[in-house]
Amino acid sequence: MADEHSWLPQVPVGQWADAGFDWIDDNLSVLLTLFRDVMSSLINGLIDLLLMPPPLVMALIFALIAWFVASWKLALGSLVGLSLIVSMGMWTESMQTLALVAVATLFAVLIAIPIGVLAARNDTVSAVVRPILDFMQTMPGFVYLIPAVTFFSIGLVPGIFATIIFALPPGVRLTELGIRQVDQETVEAGYAFGASPGQILRGIQLPLATPSIMAGINQVIMLALSMAVIAGIAGADGLGKVIVESISRLNTPLGVEGGVSVVILAIYLDRLTAALGNRRAYSSSLLALAAGRRRRLAAADKEALQSTV
Repeated sequence: MADEHSWLPQVPVGQWADAGFDWIDDNLSVLLTLFRDVMSSLINGLIDLLLMPPPLVMALIFALIAWFVASWKLALGSLVGLSLIVSMGMWTESMQTLALVAVATLFAVLIAIPIGVLAARNDTVSAVVRPILDFMQTMPGFVYLIPAVTFFSIGLVPGIFATIIFALPPGVRLTELGIRQVDQETVEAGYAFGASPGQILRGIQLPLATPSIMAGINQVIMLALSMAVIAGIAGADGLGKVIVESISRLNTPLGVEGGVSVVILAIYLDRLTAALGNRRAYSSSLLALAAGRRRRLAAADKEALQSTV
């Protein structure tokens, strides 16, 4: 509230924002309804898919994915952690949270990477985007629930709306950073050989920027997971709802079990995306072993062909 003796006029920023939300709600109802329907279908479909197999079978599948991408150690740790979630009775809520995080991350990445590419290739776009990202990253996460609840009432959809917006900035920043850090001499060599800007982007800049882009996706996932917990306040099903319920009922065991489940999911997703961004560091993964076998077979075929000639 402004001091009545202040010489500065009161600036009704909150009222302007409220009027903006009302305008969007009144004039873009078709888009909001489309967003609600698409997100509801995607999340509910993914939740049904994740909950279709028995929990321990699904935990084993997640462990095999970890072994395929990273290592048997991560697979073993994942199996133990996910089995603990099952034993605590938090499997359904964990899969609801995982589905929300997966869908939010997918849409955040689909939005963030093109914006990051544009910002890296155009200084004007970068100058416009940077302060917007600063604003988005410094805004408290709870505030994003205000427009989400205004547009979509309560439930999963406002949760995913807030999660997409909250998780977006690091994806844009690290995509731009990764492309800007690509060696300019390599880019100029590509132009010298007659490559078009699109070919330079697809063949040089994006492959060389992959570690930075994957680091951005990793951060998007972590922020999405943290916001998915906050979204429990807006009625989004999952571990966030469990934690909110534990606070309202002062149920310490329920809150601890929900928190431990969030930590296990966070560690699993973090290690998995880290392995995807740095494949050379995980030589014991099934993916690396298969690639090594292909290289050895190709070398053997080449040697056999040379000996025949």
